[in-house]
Amino acid sequence: MRAIIKNDQVIDDQWTLLSAEADLDEALRTEQAIIPFALWQEHKSQLQAVKPLGVWLESNQAVEDLAEDLAYFSVVALNFPVFTDGRHFSSARLLRERYAYTGEIRAIGDVARDQLFFMQRCGFDAYAIRADRCPVDALQSLTDFSVTYQAAYDQSLPLYRRRTA
Repeated sequence: MRAIIKNDQVIDDQWTLLSAEADLDEALRTEQAIIPFALWQEHKSQLQAVKPLGVWLESNQAVEDLAEDLAYFSVVALNFPVFTDGRHFSSARLLRERYAYTGEIRAIGDVARDQLFFMQRCGFDAYAIRADRCPVDALQSLTDFSVTYQAAYDQSLPLYRRRTA
């Protein structure tokens, strides 16, 4: 079982991330599956009764296309295909702030220690670190900074407003 970071601790991952080539049969027989968004779109009527269920989005897929169906998912995983692709930072904020999603938002793909603090500020609460990196070491990055200047999902006021309050 793979270790992930969730809610500020390293735990064994209870979910199975299905590949982009997964089919409906595989999704139905896998407990706690995180399925590709394309599979959800194709077989939505058959998958609506599966509980718990997760979905993952590629970096070029928009959370707006998933918004009406968020109630079906316990986990929304956002794939970072390469370290330099930051589009899903915005996706996490949209899920939390615009769509009031309260389930798990997980970063998957090319996820490294340097990103975690900023991902957390955007609304992520789970991270599947790259296989060649240590999740225990990466966990420490969530406490790299004690003060933040900018407003974000995790702190609605910028520092100058907090000082005057």
